[in-house]
Amino acid sequence: MSDTPLTDRIAAELDLGVPKGARVVVAMSGGVDSSVTAALVHRAGYDAVGITLQLYDHGAAIQKKGACCAGQDIHDARRVSEALGIPHYVLDYEDRFGEQVMEEFADTYLAGATPIPCVRCNERVKFKDLLETARDLGAFAMATGHYIRRTDDEDGLALRRAADAGKDQSYFLFSTTKEQLGFLRFPLGDLPKSVTRELATELGLVVADKPDSQDICFVPEGKYASVVERLRPGASRPGEIVHIDGTVLGRHMGVIHYTVGQRRGLDIGGLAEPIYVVRLDADKAQVIVGPKTALDVAGVTLDEVNWLGDDSAADIPVRVKVRSTRPPEPATVRIEGRRATVTFDEPQEGVAPGQACVFYAVDETDDRVLGGGWIRQTVRVPLAEVS
Repeated sequence: MSDTPLTDRIAAELDLGVPKGARVVVAMSGGVDSSVTAALVHRAGYDAVGITLQLYDHGAAIQKKGACCAGQDIHDARRVSEALGIPHYVLDYEDRFGEQVMEEFADTYLAGATPIPCVRCNERVKFKDLLETARDLGAFAMATGHYIRRTDDEDGLALRRAADAGKDQSYFLFSTTKEQLGFLRFPLGDLPKSVTRELATELGLVVADKPDSQDICFVPEGKYASVVERLRPGASRPGEIVHIDGTVLGRHMGVIHYTVGQRRGLDIGGLAEPIYVVRLDADKAQVIVGPKTALDVAGVTLDEVNWLGDDSAADIPVRVKVRSTRPPEPATVRIEGRRATVTFDEPQEGVAPGQACVFYAVDETDDRVLGGGWIRQTVRVPLAEVS
């Protein structure tokens, strides 16, 4: 067994594709993943510079636990940087984060869709504004603590799923462009999370035992509706809970309190079978409900499509994820510019507008991420076909 510390062994093999000694900006959220990333980049012989973003209300941030980019997290990132002996800067991105992420989050919920603000943050803030700042600082690359892999070989740049399938974050990074991929690096993509924790402990980092963030950073305890109401006071209106057969079953206090696929919290009794939220009609302030079979979807239409594959001229067999926690399922995609139509081989359940549909290579042994898009409409399976 080697006497060389594990950190040094992994760092010795870390090749970021830029000259040793070159400046590499590390996006540091204050968590264990980005802290270990900074340590590896530094130990590997690069000029590591840590940057942390202040993204939302300073007062609320200090009180918020279990989320990235909060007050305590900024303090932790600073302490880690000091321990590593690397420069650390905090940039106030609160205004642009509010405009480009939080405002859309509220409007999407009010429109009856289910947003994913973490994707928008990566797309519009971290991989756009922060990346540009890294270039301005003379960096040759920007490293993050995401669990995803980037390869650059004879076939060109490719985005690939993480080696640790349980931590893979490709669903949240589908909008990463090839241009951005040329500048980004993901040192943890080949590591299991258990090894990342081991490295943090070996290095004596103050964040070694820090829990992973679970919530959306600006949504305390997962209470989405309260955030929407704060951002859009009075915008949500009560309405009817309507069965797909047209029967009015009850009242609700606003569509922002519901998501597609939801079963609990409907407060409707006396029915012969369980019912689920099938869709939300924000214009009519209606929550439409029905049996589980009514959740089946045959396909989706997408916009803001980012395609990382080689050919998008015809129907392309792929595998797709319509939820971050689901495995990829076979489908066919037809791309037309920034729009696409996806047809599932088998109906998918509980697909919601506002979510992402992410494309993967059709071969299960091929871990390439081929891009994705935002779900704007669903194509439902006629009930007669699934009853």
